[in-house]
Amino acid sequence: MIDYLELALKYGGFTSLDKVYLTGVLEGLTEEQKLAFITPPPSVINAYFAELYQKQGPQAATDYFFELTCKLDLFEPEPDFSEPKPFVRLNLSGKSFGYSYLDQQELACVFSEKQEEFGPRLFFELAQIFPHYWVYEEQGKIYMQPLKQESVLESRSLTDLTSLEVLANGQQKISGYNQEEVLEVAQTRLLELESSQLAYGYQERKAIIYIR
Repeated sequence: MIDYLELALKYGGFTSLDKVYLTGVLEGLTEEQKLAFITPPPSVINAYFAELYQKQGPQAATDYFFELTCKLDLFEPEPDFSEPKPFVRLNLSGKSFGYSYLDQQELACVFSEKQEEFGPRLFFELAQIFPHYWVYEEQGKIYMQPLKQESVLESRSLTDLTSLEVLANGQQKISGYNQEEVLEVAQTRLLELESSQLAYGYQERKAIIYIR
């Protein structure tokens, strides 16, 4: 049985001084109404997310929002700016975007306020903001998932600034300090491998493309 009072105190911004008030209010609500009542407003979620990002880094910020999403059931299969449930707002290349989680596996969807064209530059920008995720496009939508460490089977330099690693899961990882060169090399590898699945990352000041 869900303890909504405990959830309210831990995630809703309420304190122990609110216990009597909360008990009375929650008693007359349905399960759905209880969750809605104890869920912090989007402004509070975004302010705390930004504070965590600045003080503790991107991993702490996304951990907070993912845990909040799981505990308060903020999963949204079709998120948009009508805000059926709270989401985290992002500024990407001066445009308004947001992201929210789709499932318990930490799959996230990134969406725009207005109709926007997006491509590698946007994906690299996202990956730089969240370097512990990889970013990819599927059926016209942008997704993010946690990066998983994979054993390297083979590694070699392709140019002075770009290298290639073959991973144990069959993926090829192209990384380098020149974003345009990494993209150009990846496009060439795509033709050679007859593949079309790319994911984008950014770690240690290196742009990364995974060919899946």
